[in-house]
Amino acid sequence: MSTLKVKNLSVNIENKPILKDFSIEVPDGEVHAIMGPNGSGKSTLSKALAGHPSYDVIEGSAKLDENDFLGLDPDEISRLGLFLAFQYPIEVPGVSIANFIRAALQSRMKDTKSFKAVDYYKDLYAKMDDLGIDRKFTSRSLNDGFSGGEKKRCEILQMAMLNPNFCILDETDSGLDIDALRVVSDGVNSMRSKNRGFLVITHYQRLLDYIIPDKVHVMWEGRIVRSGDKNLATELESKGYDWIKEEIAA
Repeated sequence: MSTLKVKNLSVNIENKPILKDFSIEVPDGEVHAIMGPNGSGKSTLSKALAGHPSYDVIEGSAKLDENDFLGLDPDEISRLGLFLAFQYPIEVPGVSIANFIRAALQSRMKDTKSFKAVDYYKDLYAKMDDLGIDRKFTSRSLNDGFSGGEKKRCEILQMAMLNPNFCILDETDSGLDIDALRVVSDGVNSMRSKNRGFLVITHYQRLLDYIIPDKVHVMWEGRIVRSGDKNLATELESKGYDWIKEEIAA
């Protein structure tokens, strides 16, 4: 199972309410997209779920397969099988891609003695080839000096290697040219399965031309105000978000 359930989540930043009674459920095997204008709370949602200390959870719950992970350390969240890819991946000077992913994998193992370096690098290189990442990158510091597209590809590589139960992608398409967008989308689509769910957070519809969602939700002022199929994303792209505001006000 890989069902994500967020219920009645309210989050403040410096005493300012951002998420307001936010709820969503993404069942096994489904891909849900959240769209919304800047300032609607999309990135706050991902950071709050990741346990960022600057975000104060006032009330609510967030569960992965009935395990409430709000307030847990990022490492504990990862152990539950949740992967979060952020809009701006952090740079980690001095820690190579290969060592970073290797450490993440070993931290999940009960018996690290069973870890075989030969098998690890074979799998790593195969996935790097699929994502169009130069194998020389394995010795480079994580995201250090990378372009926006390289950072996003690297995050998708981490996701592929960790093989999580559920993935949250926060504006993964930000800063990508069309070629990089296709490569990243192919990487995500290759991981879609009946036992893995995805929550894709994006501002623009173009990503959803490549990662076809089962449902699209519109976020406005910290909560979901409308849901539909992929056609809703197309409507937002052509009409913008003003009509949502007018509909809410009516």
